[in-house]
Amino acid sequence: MKPLCSGELIHLVSEKGRHYALTLKAGDRFQFSGEWLAHDSLIGQEEGRWVRLSAGSRLLVIRPTLSDYLMKMPRGAQILYPKDIALILMKADIFPGARVLEAGIGSGALTLALLRAIGEKGQLFSYEVREDFAAQALKNIRRYLGDAPQLTIRQQDVSAGIVERELDRVVLDLPEPWRVVEPVLEALRSGGILLTFLPPCLRWSGWWRCCRDRAVSILLKPRRPWNGRGRSKGGACVRSFGWWPTAGF
Repeated sequence: MKPLCSGELIHLVSEKGRHYALTLKAGDRFQFSGEWLAHDSLIGQEEGRWVRLSAGSRLLVIRPTLSDYLMKMPRGAQILYPKDIALILMKADIFPGARVLEAGIGSGALTLALLRAIGEKGQLFSYEVREDFAAQALKNIRRYLGDAPQLTIRQQDVSAGIVERELDRVVLDLPEPWRVVEPVLEALRSGGILLTFLPPCLRWSGWWRCCRDRAVSILLKPRRPWNGRGRSKGGACVRSFGWWPTAGF
C-alpha cells in the first residue's frame, strides 16, 4: 500500500462519522476542537488507521473516495449529489472510451464522475458560460485527479453551437435544455443519448414539447416512471428530487 505523502489530500473521520478534509504538509498541524495533530505523524504512514490527537480524541485516516471528496470540496455553484450522479451515469450509459459533452460544469462534481467513467481513452468536453465556475471546477478536478488531459473546457454558451461532432453522449444541467436540442442533433452520432437534469418538475414540459417525436423517457426520482404524453397514473405522491429526461437520436 502506498504511504501517505506531503501534498496529498486525505480525510480525517471522527468517531461520529464526520469528515475533515486535509492536505498534508510537512511541519503543519491539524487543529480540532482545541486539540492538534502534527502532519508529520501522518506522512509516511498508511491510511486506514486510527490516530490520537493531543488530548486523546481518535480520528480515522483515509484517502477520500470520490463521493467523500464531492461533499467536502469548495463550491462555486450548487453541486449534483452522489446519489443523483450515480443515476445519471447509469441512465446515460457512460462507458470507458466514450466521447461525452456536458453543459453546466458548476463546481465540477459531475465532471469528476464523468472523467472517472470514460477513463483515459475517453474524451469529455465541458461547456460553461461563467468563468468563475469553470475556474473553481478546474481547481477541484486537479486537486482530486491531477491533470486530466481527456478534459476540454469551453467557456461559451452551448446553445450558440457545439464544436464537436460524433459525440456518444450529451449530459445537460441547464435551466432550459430544450434550447440546446438543435445543436445537440448536429453533434451527436446516430444512436447517441442525450440526458438532462431538471430539478423543478414543471420544466420538463418544455423539454417534452421539443423532443416529443424522438425516443424519450422521463424518470422521476425516487423510482417513479412518468408518462410524458399525459398525467402519470398510479403510485403514491412522493417528493420530487429531480427529473431525468433522456432522448435517443
